Amino acid sequence: MNAQMEDNKIIALYFERSEDAIAESQAKYGKYCYKIAKNILSSHEDAEECVSDTWIKAWGVIPPQKPKRLSAFFGTITRNLALNRMESFFAEKRGGVILPILDELSEILSADGEDEVVDAIVMKEAINTFLASLPTQVRKIFLQRYWYVRSVKEIARDFNLTENHVRVILHRTRSDFKTHLANKGVCL
Repeated sequence: MNAQMEDNKIIALYFERSEDAIAESQAKYGKYCYKIAKNILSSHEDAEECVSDTWIKAWGVIPPQKPKRLSAFFGTITRNLALNRMESFFAEKRGGVILPILDELSEILSADGEDEVVDAIVMKEAINTFLASLPTQVRKIFLQRYWYVRSVKEIARDFNLTENHVRVILHRTRSDFKTHLANKGVCL
């Protein structure tokens, strides 16, 4: 059975309002979602809670939504929940790994230190176009850092590169991303 077929069965369980949908989601995507949450939160307990919240959130939006890629759908929910949890931790003066990563992107997304509101559709298109233009390895490294919130050390190990090489790739890619956004007319 291919992955898309299995995903369609899981989605059908949500539409039937079967509690098996959550069990099947956990069985297939639990480790994936846990890794996303753990990379952001650095806490086993918080990551587990985030994954549990992912299934609750999914239960609330499927139906009416019918995700095309269940892995991306669950990953996005988990990531957003983890980032929200991290934001509340910072309000309580707790630290983590997300601030340095956000600092790296802040030079691109708010050049003057002001939070600009960018049309989400234009931004999404600009990001997708940029990512599609990157060589495979560079795209994977960029996503590992800024989507999966992985450390430079982990990325270097996984790609068999030095940490310095990964930092250089990320620096150049951020610079290219900033230029790409400016060329697409995205106000920074």
